[in-house]
Amino acid sequence: EVLDLGLFGFALSRFSGCWVGFKTIAEIVDSSASVAIDPGRAEIALPEFEAPPGGLHIRWQGHAPLADEERLMRHKLYAALAFCRHNRLDRVVFDSPSHRFGIVTCGKSYLDVRQALEDLGIDGTLARALGIGVYKVAMTWPLEPDGVRAFAEGLDELIVVEEKRALVENQLKEQLYNWRADRRPVIVGKFDEQRDWILPSLGELTPSQIAIVIGRRLLRKIDHAGIAARLAFIEERENQQVTHMPPMRRLPYYCSGCPHNTSTQVPEGSVALAGIGCHYMATWMHRRTDTVSQMGGEGAAWIGQAPFTQRRHVFVNLGDGTFFHSGILAIRAALAAGVNVTYKLLYNDAVAMTGGQPVEGHMTVPMIARELEAEGVERIVVVTDEPEKYDRLSGLPAHTPVEHRDRLDRIQRELRETDGVSVLIYDQTCAAEKRRRRKRGLMPDPAKRVFINQRVCEGCGDCSVQSNCLSVVPVETEYGRKRQIDQSTCNKDYSCIKGFCPSFVTVLGGQLRKPRAAEGDDVPFPPLAEPGLPALERPYGILVTGVGGTGVVTIGALLGMAAHLEGKGCSVLDQTGLAQKGGAVVTHIRLADRADQIHAVRIAAGAADLILGCDIVVAGGSESLSRMRPGVTRAVINTHETTTGQFTRDPDFQFRGADLREAITGTAGAAAIDWLDATRIATALLGDSIATNLFMLGFAYQRGLIPISAAAIERAIELNGAAVAMNQQAFLWGRRAAHDLAAVEAVAAPATVERPPAETLDERVDRRIEDLTAYQNAAYAARYRTLVERVRAVEGSRVRGAQALSEAVARYA
Repeated sequence: EVLDLGLFGFALSRFSGCWVGFKTIAEIVDSSASVAIDPGRAEIALPEFEAPPGGLHIRWQGHAPLADEERLMRHKLYAALAFCRHNRLDRVVFDSPSHRFGIVTCGKSYLDVRQALEDLGIDGTLARALGIGVYKVAMTWPLEPDGVRAFAEGLDELIVVEEKRALVENQLKEQLYNWRADRRPVIVGKFDEQRDWILPSLGELTPSQIAIVIGRRLLRKIDHAGIAARLAFIEERENQQVTHMPPMRRLPYYCSGCPHNTSTQVPEGSVALAGIGCHYMATWMHRRTDTVSQMGGEGAAWIGQAPFTQRRHVFVNLGDGTFFHSGILAIRAALAAGVNVTYKLLYNDAVAMTGGQPVEGHMTVPMIARELEAEGVERIVVVTDEPEKYDRLSGLPAHTPVEHRDRLDRIQRELRETDGVSVLIYDQTCAAEKRRRRKRGLMPDPAKRVFINQRVCEGCGDCSVQSNCLSVVPVETEYGRKRQIDQSTCNKDYSCIKGFCPSFVTVLGGQLRKPRAAEGDDVPFPPLAEPGLPALERPYGILVTGVGGTGVVTIGALLGMAAHLEGKGCSVLDQTGLAQKGGAVVTHIRLADRADQIHAVRIAAGAADLILGCDIVVAGGSESLSRMRPGVTRAVINTHETTTGQFTRDPDFQFRGADLREAITGTAGAAAIDWLDATRIATALLGDSIATNLFMLGFAYQRGLIPISAAAIERAIELNGAAVAMNQQAFLWGRRAAHDLAAVEAVAAPATVERPPAETLDERVDRRIEDLTAYQNAAYAARYRTLVERVRAVEGSRVRGAQALSEAVARYA
């Protein structure tokens, strides 16, 4: 429909001379599907329309704004209505001779209505029998009156389902207002007859919410046991999602090595105001950051508040992309108001929040600094993790210091004592973007890795305090909780070693040892039989849960492409938000024999056939549990305890894995779940935890839970073009684990290091004498032998080990 209405929109604009807006929402633009792109699928026809002299399009006829307005209101809008009517953009989807209950809907809500009816067990035949009609609106403003009036004729009740505010509903009520009472149906939408909010403008409408409203309204007029039973189930699942309190949550967090781990800190006694960008996450990290604003309004609240508070100064976080977009207006307003404020302009070199796109205009730090100087900012400081690169750069305004980020606290304390507006430009490249560029060879990859010696680590958590980094993870030992560095996610920021901790070890020039499977070694394993695949008599729903940045979206993309290759219908919805930053990611995948079998892209309550739980925290959340249905839903759950951002602030944070397992088991049933520590096994096999999700997919496939062939999935991995060999190996090892988990565990087990047999004390003495003879001289070696013999004569059996012998020799010497 994006394709069809897009083409109609261009034609409508050309015909009527109107601007045409095209409304989409996140659920549409973050989804994908297999579609037909036949250019003849949208048949556009131009209606007969009597245009005013000179036509409908804009022209210059002197300064005549009222004439332009008259042409718009008296002609152009009516031309648009004629175009909509002639091309039947608004249409009846379900109709019935009895025609008692009507639903008017549009856009994404239309798909939700179709899914809601399906969840209630209402297909076209039953809708016809019950007198239910559905009218789909394409042009939401102005609402074409003839078609909707014809649809409303004779209805007892009409319900309007639309996202957010009542645009269609209010127009419909206006158009039917003057009808006779015996012809005008009862119209409900956002509110019912008692002014109770039934389809709220707050948040988003889901198929389950819509099904509950439609089901309740229908059952007031008809008695239908099947609809009543399905409605009761939907209400139960919806209540569970609302009332369920998960044992723990996975909030979005800064990536490992993110510049904001350091840049959003403020000195003791200061506060900061938040803005739009990844740095917004500071509001839930106990960093004295609050009061978010829209783009271009950063610090505006402080402009109004400053004269009425004893606080003298605030910091305001502002991203480089936002600065170029409209943030300069906020700084300009603060300058005009003369308030004491320091803008921390966070120069990441990427629009990180939405995927790492380049900043439009690509202003450099010197360019930004000069623009700020021209606006009237007198105090500008550049802070960076690479101050040496400014030795080679020119163009900064005079008297603009460049400081290392280690001095950030001191610099901020100085700036908060500065009158007026000051700007701190914090220059450090986005960690996720650094990782991408290093993989592509566009940025040098430091030959330095950090490790923690767990025998020395005391588990104090200072490394997490210093770095705020998710790659510093807990490890439980017989001596209590210690720390280790997750080498798969570490982005080499090195903030963790800034404390005074003797447990850190840095390795220069070394490479991580790759397991046999990752090296491509031939690991003997019996051939795998192809499993039986699920039938697609109805749409098959797969809910994938995981952690942002680990490849959850990739699973949806691969299954969508694989289904497309086999000619199946598919839709994929990725619910990410800030989730690519270590938060919860949920992907809804729906597969069917034909594309027209799929309505809503979101899996409805109790409608998941498979929960692919790549992260147990998200799998145990309300959204996942509400999609499960005992006896229907199967689940494959990764039991690995991937810590959350809370651990960076609480060194004693306890992962509630047992509670999560209990919640999942209590909902899906123990017999329907496969549990395995996929992260540990995949990392041990392939050397990188990023292989986990493909490993999980392979496991589910071999269990017969994926209705697509292995050949199509492997071809989709090839077409994706990223880490093809590793991803195919991960998929294969997942299949092998489903066939024989014990055998795969044996391959993944740490290799034992063959050590030479321990030397006897006499052998140790002889080797020591040989070394002395070779590197010193024979006389020195003879002296050592004499001392050893004397020690043995006097000390006897008390000298048992090499260390005791060395100490005794030193005493006698």
